[in-house]
Amino acid sequence: RTELGRPERVILAGHLDTVPLPITEGARGTVPSTWESGVPGEGVLYGRGATDMKGGVAVQLALAATMFDGGAAPERDVTFVFYDHEEVEAVKSGLGRLVRNHGDLLDGDFAILLEPTHGTVEGGCNGTSRFEATTVGEAAHSARAWMGSNAIHAAAPILARLAAYEPQTVNVDGLDYRESLNAVKIHGGTAGNVIPDRCVVEINYRFAPDKSPDQAEAHVRALLEGFDVVRTDAAAGARPGLNHPAAASFVAAVGAEPKPKYGWTDVARFSELGIPAVNFGPGDPLLAHKDNEHVDADAVRECLRVLRSWLS
Repeated sequence: RTELGRPERVILAGHLDTVPLPITEGARGTVPSTWESGVPGEGVLYGRGATDMKGGVAVQLALAATMFDGGAAPERDVTFVFYDHEEVEAVKSGLGRLVRNHGDLLDGDFAILLEPTHGTVEGGCNGTSRFEATTVGEAAHSARAWMGSNAIHAAAPILARLAAYEPQTVNVDGLDYRESLNAVKIHGGTAGNVIPDRCVVEINYRFAPDKSPDQAEAHVRALLEGFDVVRTDAAAGARPGLNHPAAASFVAAVGAEPKPKYGWTDVARFSELGIPAVNFGPGDPLLAHKDNEHVDADAVRECLRVLRSWLS
């Protein structure tokens, strides 16, 4: 955290955790990471978290280490934030913990999340909610199935409604946010010769930032009317916020048309604090969490160049 007495403070934030390692044999997006060229710092780096978001964290660290080189000093004060538990339930977030326990450290006028965006500005983010839809049956020996009631079969209409659902595209402050609603996990059954008496379908809804978590919940409940639905986690989205002077200045410095962020990111937490925030970082967001996750070293250097130029 710099204390230069500048009239504006910018927060550069990034999470340190990753999703679990891939289980596919031969996957390159694992650990230890590997340079395709065989030369560290040249070409493409493969490894879990390379895109999401070790490339962005590398930009933060490089900027912190070099921003005063040659007697230079940024025109804006800068706060660097590194935190854990972004890739799990919102209640476990390290950034949320920082807000609760040391919120004063996050005072600022503008925040940049160095999530992978292919080096373009992505404004706001979709919200996310998780639900469990449960069906209950009656256990029986599978040789006498008529003596029981199959809870997995009873869940079929839930899956059918989700499969038939047509997600919306919602324009919010000039950016088009695509929503998605999907079954992401299913649990049911105890043994190969037992009719299951319980089945749980886990559902994830990514909703546009014009909706609150409660409105998103109402939408899911309406779709799955007649079923037992429980919301297990929710995080609000964030509107683009690109009309703020600092955001507009940064978009101009990047020089590319801003896009919406479909995934949830911690721009939403900064938005709740009244701090406008955008996503900007190296790496292809479509590679995040994939078995071949990788980032190009030149993309990391370009993001570093853009940020250094804008700050100075």
